[in-house]
Amino acid sequence: MNTGSSSSIGSNAGKGDNSTEPATGSNSISASSINRDGGGTGGTIFLISGPNLDLLGTREPTIYGTATLDMHVEAAAEEARRLGYSIEHFQSNHEGEIVDFIHSASGRAVAIIANLGALTHYSWSIRDALAAYNGIIVEVHLSNPVAREGFRHVSVLADIADGSIAGFGGIGYTLAVKAVRALL
Repeated sequence: MNTGSSSSIGSNAGKGDNSTEPATGSNSISASSINRDGGGTGGTIFLISGPNLDLLGTREPTIYGTATLDMHVEAAAEEARRLGYSIEHFQSNHEGEIVDFIHSASGRAVAIIANLGALTHYSWSIRDALAAYNGIIVEVHLSNPVAREGFRHVSVLADIADGSIAGFGGIGYTLAVKAVRALL
């Protein structure tokens, strides 16, 4: 059973479509839209949200703020559109579904931005799936994990991610898109 949620929010560049509504379905992105030649624009960025991020806006607002996950995704998508990219977002509370989504990135995504929540600290299967991906990886956290409980101080993604953005709240998502652009 697939309980994950995926949506595409595309770049309007060259598509003749001014819609900002999410498109669903596995055929919403074509591999031909990917630009890995360092030209800087074009292509899809996968944005992955891990467990409990679907509760943003109501879950511990003193730590995570009152913005919802949809608000964060839209902010990232707006920045991506401004830079000529599109975002495909996937959220799941299930580790295996996230691994499967990462596996689908090859040939489809120029980069992965991941806020994996608690899975950041212990999911070796997600770490290994990301290690097999040949593209930019940016880790994002709304809060600053090293300023919190001890178990949050370790990221199993640290050695494979190109960088980590933490503690800036919602602007971390737009910073991550800018980082992807700078690294491509």
